[in-house]
Amino acid sequence: MGTQVIVLNGGSSAGKSSVARQLQRVLPQPWLTLGTDTLVDALPPSLREPGAGIGFGPDGQVTTGAVFRELDVAWSAGVAQMARSGARIIVDEVFLGGAASQARWQAALAGLDVLWVGVRCDPDVAEARERARGDRGPGMARTQAALVHVDVTYDLTVDTTHADALAAARQIAGHVT
Repeated sequence: MGTQVIVLNGGSSAGKSSVARQLQRVLPQPWLTLGTDTLVDALPPSLREPGAGIGFGPDGQVTTGAVFRELDVAWSAGVAQMARSGARIIVDEVFLGGAASQARWQAALAGLDVLWVGVRCDPDVAEARERARGDRGPGMARTQAALVHVDVTYDLTVDTTHADALAAARQIAGHVT
Protein backbone atom coordinates (compact mmCIF):
# COMPACT_ATOMS: atom_id res chain seq x y z
CA MET A 1 0.00 0.00 0.00
CA GLY A 2 2.89 2.39 0.65
CA THR A 3 3.30 5.21 3.12
CA GLN A 4 0.03 6.03 4.84
CA VAL A 5 1.22 8.50 7.48
CA ILE A 6 4.08 10.99 7.61
CA VAL A 7 4.83 12.19 11.12
CA LEU A 8 6.70 15.50 11.25
CA ASN A 9 8.10 16.17 14.71
CA GLY A 10 9.88 19.37 15.63
CA GLY A 11 9.83 22.31 17.96
CA SER A 12 7.73 25.41 17.58
CA SER A 13 8.70 27.51 14.54
CA ALA A 14 10.95 24.75 13.13
CA GLY A 15 8.97 24.86 9.87
CA LYS A 16 6.77 21.77 10.19
CA SER A 17 3.57 23.41 8.96
CA SER A 18 5.34 24.97 5.97
CA VAL A 19 6.93 21.63 5.12
CA ALA A 20 3.52 19.93 5.42
CA ARG A 21 1.95 22.43 3.00
CA GLN A 22 4.76 21.84 0.52
CA LEU A 23 4.39 18.07 0.88
CA GLN A 24 0.74 18.47 -0.09
CA ARG A 25 1.95 20.25 -3.24
CA VAL A 26 4.65 17.78 -4.28
CA LEU A 27 3.13 14.42 -3.39
CA PRO A 28 1.01 12.94 -6.19
CA GLN A 29 -1.94 11.82 -4.03
CA PRO A 30 -4.03 14.02 -1.74
CA TRP A 31 -2.71 14.19 1.84
CA LEU A 32 -4.50 15.69 4.83
CA THR A 33 -2.45 17.66 7.35
CA LEU A 34 -3.50 17.36 10.98
CA GLY A 35 -1.54 18.22 14.05
CA THR A 36 -1.17 19.52 17.49
CA ASP A 37 -2.40 23.00 16.49
CA THR A 38 -5.54 21.38 15.03
CA LEU A 39 -6.18 19.66 18.36
CA VAL A 40 -5.52 22.80 20.41
CA ASP A 41 -7.78 24.87 18.13
CA ALA A 42 -10.58 22.33 18.66
CA LEU A 43 -10.41 22.57 22.46
CA PRO A 44 -13.03 24.51 24.39
CA PRO A 45 -11.68 27.71 25.99
CA SER A 46 -11.73 26.06 29.43
CA LEU A 47 -9.02 23.63 28.29
CA ARG A 48 -6.76 26.31 26.79
CA GLU A 49 -5.33 27.20 30.15
CA PRO A 50 -3.19 25.45 32.77
CA GLY A 51 -4.74 22.81 34.95
CA ALA A 52 -6.73 20.11 33.20
CA GLY A 53 -5.98 21.50 29.73
CA ILE A 54 -2.93 22.92 28.02
CA GLY A 55 -1.08 25.94 29.35
CA PHE A 56 1.53 28.18 27.79
CA GLY A 57 3.93 29.82 30.23
CA PRO A 58 5.60 33.20 29.79
CA ASP A 59 8.98 31.49 29.25
CA GLY A 60 7.74 29.22 26.45
CA GLN A 61 7.01 26.24 28.69
CA VAL A 62 3.99 24.13 27.75
CA THR A 63 2.12 22.19 30.43
CA THR A 64 -0.59 19.62 29.87
CA GLY A 65 -3.21 18.39 32.30
CA ALA A 66 -4.97 15.05 32.61
CA VAL A 67 -8.01 15.97 30.50
CA PHE A 68 -5.83 17.29 27.68
CA ARG A 69 -3.71 14.12 27.77
CA GLU A 70 -6.85 11.96 27.54
CA LEU A 71 -8.08 13.96 24.56
CA ASP A 72 -4.62 13.77 22.98
CA VAL A 73 -4.72 9.94 23.13
CA ALA A 74 -8.21 9.97 21.58
CA TRP A 75 -6.99 12.43 18.94
CA SER A 76 -4.08 10.16 17.98
CA ALA A 77 -6.41 7.16 17.74
CA GLY A 78 -8.82 9.13 15.55
CA VAL A 79 -6.06 10.30 13.21
CA ALA A 80 -4.85 6.69 12.94
CA GLN A 81 -8.37 5.50 12.13
CA MET A 82 -8.60 8.03 9.31
CA ALA A 83 -5.42 6.54 7.85
CA ARG A 84 -6.79 3.01 8.29
CA SER A 85 -9.88 4.17 6.38
CA GLY A 86 -7.75 5.21 3.41
CA ALA A 87 -6.81 8.84 4.02
CA ARG A 88 -3.14 9.73 3.70
CA ILE A 89 -2.18 11.83 6.71
CA ILE A 90 0.65 14.24 7.49
CA VAL A 91 0.89 14.66 11.26
CA ASP A 92 2.39 18.02 12.30
CA GLU A 93 3.42 17.27 15.87
CA VAL A 94 5.50 18.51 18.80
CA PHE A 95 6.74 15.60 20.96
CA LEU A 96 6.90 17.48 24.26
CA GLY A 97 7.54 14.14 25.96
CA GLY A 98 10.25 13.06 23.53
CA ALA A 99 10.35 9.27 23.20
CA ALA A 100 7.20 8.84 25.33
CA SER A 101 5.25 11.01 22.88
CA GLN A 102 6.56 8.96 19.97
CA ALA A 103 5.60 5.73 21.77
CA ARG A 104 2.02 7.02 22.14
CA TRP A 105 1.86 7.73 18.40
CA GLN A 106 3.50 4.39 17.58
CA ALA A 107 0.79 2.59 19.56
CA ALA A 108 -1.96 4.53 17.78
CA LEU A 109 -0.40 3.99 14.34
CA ALA A 110 0.44 0.29 14.83
CA GLY A 111 0.02 -1.66 11.61
CA LEU A 112 0.23 1.43 9.38
CA ASP A 113 3.14 2.32 7.09
CA VAL A 114 4.58 5.42 8.80
CA LEU A 115 7.47 7.66 7.80
CA TRP A 116 8.95 9.30 10.93
CA VAL A 117 10.57 12.66 10.14
CA GLY A 118 12.48 14.91 12.50
CA VAL A 119 12.25 18.58 11.56
CA ARG A 120 15.18 20.42 13.07
CA CYS A 121 16.09 24.09 13.03
CA ASP A 122 18.83 26.05 14.74
CA PRO A 123 17.32 27.55 17.92
CA ASP A 124 18.42 31.09 16.95
CA VAL A 125 16.66 30.81 13.59
CA ALA A 126 13.54 29.25 15.13
CA GLU A 127 13.47 32.00 17.75
CA ALA A 128 13.70 34.68 15.03
CA ARG A 129 10.79 33.03 13.19
CA GLU A 130 8.85 32.91 16.45
CA ARG A 131 9.32 36.67 16.98
CA ALA A 132 8.32 37.40 13.36
CA ARG A 133 5.18 35.27 13.68
CA GLY A 134 4.06 36.91 16.89
CA ASP A 135 1.56 34.13 17.65
CA ARG A 136 3.70 32.05 20.02
CA GLY A 137 4.93 32.76 23.50
CA PRO A 138 8.52 34.00 23.57
CA GLY A 139 10.97 31.25 24.38
CA MET A 140 8.85 28.39 23.07
CA ALA A 141 11.00 27.80 19.97
CA ARG A 142 14.26 27.76 21.92
CA THR A 143 12.82 25.59 24.71
CA GLN A 144 11.47 23.00 22.30
CA ALA A 145 14.30 22.94 19.73
CA ALA A 146 16.16 20.03 21.36
CA LEU A 147 13.56 18.80 23.88
CA VAL A 148 11.18 17.32 21.30
CA HIS A 149 13.90 15.15 19.74
CA VAL A 150 15.22 13.51 22.95
CA ASP A 151 15.46 9.74 22.35
CA VAL A 152 13.12 9.94 19.33
CA THR A 153 13.92 7.63 16.40
CA TYR A 154 13.47 8.86 12.84
CA ASP A 155 13.55 7.41 9.36
CA LEU A 156 14.71 10.78 8.10
CA THR A 157 15.72 14.16 9.50
CA VAL A 158 15.46 17.46 7.66
CA ASP A 159 16.98 20.74 8.77
CA THR A 160 15.08 23.91 7.89
CA THR A 161 17.74 26.26 9.24
CA HIS A 162 18.98 27.08 5.74
CA ALA A 163 16.79 24.91 3.49
CA ASP A 164 13.37 26.17 2.52
CA ALA A 165 10.20 24.18 3.10
CA LEU A 166 9.97 23.06 -0.53
CA ALA A 167 13.49 21.58 -0.45
CA ALA A 168 12.68 19.75 2.79
CA ALA A 169 9.38 18.50 1.35
CA ARG A 170 11.13 17.17 -1.75
CA GLN A 171 13.67 15.39 0.46
CA ILE A 172 10.83 13.76 2.44
CA ALA A 173 8.83 12.95 -0.71
CA GLY A 174 11.83 10.96 -1.95
CA HIS A 175 11.29 8.59 0.99
CA VAL A 176 7.53 8.15 0.54
CA THR A 177 6.69 4.79 -0.96
